[in-house]
Amino acid sequence: MRIEIMDTTLRDGEQTQGVSYSPLEKLHMATLLLRELRVDRIEVASARVSEGEFEAACKISEWAGRHDLLDRIEVLGFVDGVTSLDWIEKAGIKVVNLLCKGSRRHLEKQLRKSAGQHLQEIKHVISGAYERGITVNLYLEDWSNGMINSPDYVFYMIDHLKDDAVARFMLPDTLGILNPHQTSDFCRRLVESYPSLHFDFHAHNDYDLAAANVFAAVKAGVKGVHTTVNGLGERAGNAPLASVIAILKDHTDGETGIDESEIISVSSIVESYSGIRIPVNKPVIGDNVFTQTSGIHADGDNKDNLYFNSLLPERFGRRRRYALGKMSGKATIKKNLEEFGLELDQESLSKVTQRVIELGDKKENVTTEDLPFIIADVLGTNRIRYNIFIRNYSLSLSYGLRPFASVKIEIDGTLYEETSSGDGQYDAFMKAIRKIYDRLGRGFPVLTDYLVTIPPGGRTDALVETAISWRYEDMNFRTKGLDADQTESAIKATEKMLNIIGNDGYRKKINILTEATHEF
Repeated sequence: MRIEIMDTTLRDGEQTQGVSYSPLEKLHMATLLLRELRVDRIEVASARVSEGEFEAACKISEWAGRHDLLDRIEVLGFVDGVTSLDWIEKAGIKVVNLLCKGSRRHLEKQLRKSAGQHLQEIKHVISGAYERGITVNLYLEDWSNGMINSPDYVFYMIDHLKDDAVARFMLPDTLGILNPHQTSDFCRRLVESYPSLHFDFHAHNDYDLAAANVFAAVKAGVKGVHTTVNGLGERAGNAPLASVIAILKDHTDGETGIDESEIISVSSIVESYSGIRIPVNKPVIGDNVFTQTSGIHADGDNKDNLYFNSLLPERFGRRRRYALGKMSGKATIKKNLEEFGLELDQESLSKVTQRVIELGDKKENVTTEDLPFIIADVLGTNRIRYNIFIRNYSLSLSYGLRPFASVKIEIDGTLYEETSSGDGQYDAFMKAIRKIYDRLGRGFPVLTDYLVTIPPGGRTDALVETAISWRYEDMNFRTKGLDADQTESAIKATEKMLNIIGNDGYRKKINILTEATHEF
């Protein structure tokens, strides 16, 4: 069975506390959702909210019209006569998701109207939409409470609207109160009672059951489900698109048109625009979800991929990793070395493993990129040459003046010196380094992410760990620096980066380990 995916990142997802998208950001995300990720429909705005919402809706509808996608753009509208319809028509939108009351309690306590009055007002809006050539989908707000406390009201509404021009009846678990058993029961009752109608299920994640409830709804026969990228949404959010797509593919016979390989890049763009970071343990899209930490797991994978499941990282353009730390065993080290194309004898392998465990016990994060340096340090070899050194630098910051940096760097035994100003001390430092590399005709990477971490407690003398992500040619990698000064920790991470891109052999091997990302 084909399952429609309606993504509401641009409407319900924007109701996340602190999130507000610009019209151009909404347009960009709309193009990604429809053209790259290939969701079936997107909900892009709420009628009458603001001038910014109207501008975004206009931009999206204009773009969608040029690409024959206008019937896949939807806007939340209200039972307000023709006011919402006027707004939607003026914006060039052709689909309204009409917000009605799906529980008697909401009807009587919020609207203070009878079911008959509400029904007539809904029919009036549906009729007006039909006359304007606007398709109507119907939200039954608080439907889950309606099915629990007033199912007679829910059936009354559907009985009296099923013959009207309603394309889809949308069933929201508005407060995220359902469990999968209830979801299955309620959805099945409606699907069996009205087999000719199209039902969508709209989950919220207050009990962390949104994805499980989507699964239950699909098994019960609903034809569409609603998601948001990264699970954004009010309170605990909505059903996360990545999790829903994985569940539908692996645990149901439902089919979608989603391109799984685009999920990570779209998630990253939404993370950037929303300012809400993706938790590292978020299924499918989190940094750590395809990383094995236990040495036992690495050993099992070495022998016969014993810790693999159907949720393979390659489906999403990612790679499996084996974390380095205090729980690392020889199998973990060996697994990483195999990816590098390096081999160590048993004695050397034991020494490197012990050093990694010691670093992990000190709570220091050990990355894949650290491993060749650890090998060189422990074994005293020149497997990876550390041949670029930042010998001296001076940073100045004065009120009313731009920050300034003077840098002296040694490359293959030769000293180079440059100065530069910048928007910050680290920016000035990087511009001075770039001047040297430009003078030498050497390539230079793009900084893609910059994360600063300090221990809890807020002490001014706390150690600062700076993790910087880079993109260089076809390589994506991250380096870390640790120091009591944030800028110095960033400079240490930068020195490590310079040695990575300056070592051709290392660069080719590290590219095997890094995950594909996209530049925007």
